[in-house]
Amino acid sequence: MTTYESFMWRNAVQSSGLFRLRRGESSRDGRGWWWSPSENACVHCCRSLCALLGRWAMEKTTTDNNPTSPVNGGISNGVPAKDMKDANANTTAKSRLPRSKRMPLLKDGLRTGKEGGGVTTATSSAEHRALFDEKILSRLFTYFWPCERCVLAQVCSKWKQVLYQPKFWREVTPILHCRELYTEGTDGEKRFVDLTSFQQRGFESACLVGVADLDICEFIDNYPPSKKTIKYISLKRSTVTDAGLEVMLEQMTSLTGLELSGCNDFSEAGLWSSLNARIVKLCISDCINVADDSLAAIAQLLPNLRELNLQAYHVTDTALSYFTTKQSHSMHTLRLRSCWETTNHGIVNIVHSLPNLTSLSLSGCSKITDDAVELIAENLKKLRSLDLSWCPRMTDASLEYIACDLHRLEELVLDRCVRITDTGLGFLSTMTSLTALYLRWCCQVQDFGLQHIYSMKKLRVLSLAGCPLLTPAGLSGLVQLKNLEELELTNCPGTTPELFQYYAQHLPRCMVIE
Repeated sequence: MTTYESFMWRNAVQSSGLFRLRRGESSRDGRGWWWSPSENACVHCCRSLCALLGRWAMEKTTTDNNPTSPVNGGISNGVPAKDMKDANANTTAKSRLPRSKRMPLLKDGLRTGKEGGGVTTATSSAEHRALFDEKILSRLFTYFWPCERCVLAQVCSKWKQVLYQPKFWREVTPILHCRELYTEGTDGEKRFVDLTSFQQRGFESACLVGVADLDICEFIDNYPPSKKTIKYISLKRSTVTDAGLEVMLEQMTSLTGLELSGCNDFSEAGLWSSLNARIVKLCISDCINVADDSLAAIAQLLPNLRELNLQAYHVTDTALSYFTTKQSHSMHTLRLRSCWETTNHGIVNIVHSLPNLTSLSLSGCSKITDDAVELIAENLKKLRSLDLSWCPRMTDASLEYIACDLHRLEELVLDRCVRITDTGLGFLSTMTSLTALYLRWCCQVQDFGLQHIYSMKKLRVLSLAGCPLLTPAGLSGLVQLKNLEELELTNCPGTTPELFQYYAQHLPRCMVIE
């Protein structure tokens, strides 16, 4: 199936009522679509796909020997399959529709419902064959996001069988709340929930919410793959203690990634006793007992650490001096978020200890200044992503340092850097490698600064959300960025309905977030 075909598939399914674009909701996925299953989602989905499968099968038969046909001819204005996959999508038990809303099944296949309640079978033999052809379905389903596959798996048993192959769920993390881990039996006893469907899909990660030590032990005992196949686990808003953390990391021998978010019952001693050299990715946020000594444990016990995401209010410059040559070659990503006590001295420790970083975030490190950015630009030449959002002491001088030295930089985040002006954007216009630029709530950026952005032809993602001084005249010039794929203009008073129509005409492949 070509990219053009996949593009047409998705448009048909979305127009059928299964997916709608909405604004102001909280269920937004990673690519800007607002996803909402309608009441008859499966019915609409089946009806559209049934007709399209048959049509595609017949067209495929007649065009296989015609290399110039648009169905076969390599039209490239669709969305590639790899871009249709959402690594961050989550599956939950709530994604399932009530049984009354699911498609009724027959022995000879699938029924499609009509508005009046009547039932019609798929009469076309080509449609029927395509509807249950495992090869066609396997190819087709690769063009859908995981959140969409959760709904498609409820259409019929055949689709579920095809969709439950591990290849469709490799980068998906299922979320299990504590209340969903247990069911009440007929005898009134509490039993651990059956996770056979998880095992069929071969999940390599899991997220447990609101669990305690006992719940983690029950999960490990009742879900055998957790000991051998789970590579990443996330604990959120949980009451796990030092003992629970130690047992979990000891029992789950394949674990290479760990996230602790909102877990306030473990201590720094727990990190010293449980962390082992297998861990290559560690994320810790909103854990009140994390301070400098925690970072000492991380630096000494995790010599192979590649990625560290840390959000801790009490981490000081001293903690950043614990990194040694052990991590200098392995670590490529460091994200320090809202580390309020970090100053320029801490940045000195980072650039000397971790010279091979390719991604660095100092979001919310409000004490760093232009001097720290100069150190980063001079010493971290391999950086491809830099996040300096919520650093209010930064000025245009920082952007000059970045433009002069960071020639490999592809992504730059400057949200809420309120001292940045049009002059700073002039420096950035010389960066030929930059593909993503975020300027949310940079309140001094004006139309003159946008003129510098017009020359950044490689930009694919641009955010100007909350910039109050931009006008329709300046914003209309962004149509010169022909490679733009995403443009965010939320809370931007300079936008008008006419401007969005203008974008639709001149940037048809760009998703404009209003």
